[in-house]
Amino acid sequence: MADENLLAIEGLAVHYTVGGRLGMGKRLLKAVDGIDLAVEPGECLGLVGESGCGKSTLALAIMGLVAPTAGRIRVGGQDIGRDARPDRSVLAKTVQMVFQDPYASLNPRQTVRRTLADPLRLHGVSDKAEVEARVADMLAKVGLRPEHADRYPHEFSGGQRQRIGIARALILRPRLVICDEPVSALDVSIRAQIINLLLALKDEMGLAYIMISHDLGVVEHMSDRVAVMYLGRIVERGGWREIFEDPRHPYTRALIAAIPDPFRRDEKAARDKAKGEIASAIDPPAGCHFHPRCPLKQDRCVARSPTLGRVGEGHWAACHFADRAPARPDPVPA
Repeated sequence: MADENLLAIEGLAVHYTVGGRLGMGKRLLKAVDGIDLAVEPGECLGLVGESGCGKSTLALAIMGLVAPTAGRIRVGGQDIGRDARPDRSVLAKTVQMVFQDPYASLNPRQTVRRTLADPLRLHGVSDKAEVEARVADMLAKVGLRPEHADRYPHEFSGGQRQRIGIARALILRPRLVICDEPVSALDVSIRAQIINLLLALKDEMGLAYIMISHDLGVVEHMSDRVAVMYLGRIVERGGWREIFEDPRHPYTRALIAAIPDPFRRDEKAARDKAKGEIASAIDPPAGCHFHPRCPLKQDRCVARSPTLGRVGEGHWAACHFADRAPARPDPVPA
């Protein structure tokens, strides 16, 4: 992949051995199973898919918190892999993460000041005045007041706690931030505030994001490009407009059909809707993993797994029928 990519992933696999006793009956869980992906500086890549498809495992691998079984991850010029030994200090200043649950991700025994100051001290910022200035500046960037620095997490609302989580992720001035369902645990009234804050910080600090979400409305609003993940594999990727207006994989169409839309006809939603539940990553279906739920299933889908093929400019899909023109979204009545 091109050197200008901030993140480059090639053939990434993360497999776990599960079950069994005394070495008997163990099985392989393929959480991530052969992924190629890239993120350029300053862009937002949306990563979507149902729970259990491997999104969070992929995020942990990028953070260096899960060891890849195979493949290569290159973040800001550093290799992360089975045999790579990245400089953790440099990696922490390159990629950080905003977690889903603002109630569980903060240490209840630490004040906000210490939560933000400790990473700075750990990474060599020893001047007390500089630490205090950077903490105050970051609090202001996320919309919190100076007096909030001496409070504990239990004294804040969910939205304020997520602002603290964002501040902690940004205090080392990383280039890439992974947002793992950053608004799903928040009240609907607060979600737009956090999304707008993330967008403002992206522009102000020149950040790149990986936005992991099952909420396609959030992904559509924030993302430059979108990757759709199913059972450990990328089944479609492209610009947000291509993904939402011209989806080529039946799973992508099923996800879009699940978005509440008062103007969509019921029969169209029923046609695109996926049947059943996501299969187990321990025992995935043969051929195309999506075929048991797919309305387009034919014999070839069971016999052979499709590879990502180009279906347009910057638009790729892994489906034997990706060149079949899908039904366009119904127009909104005037």
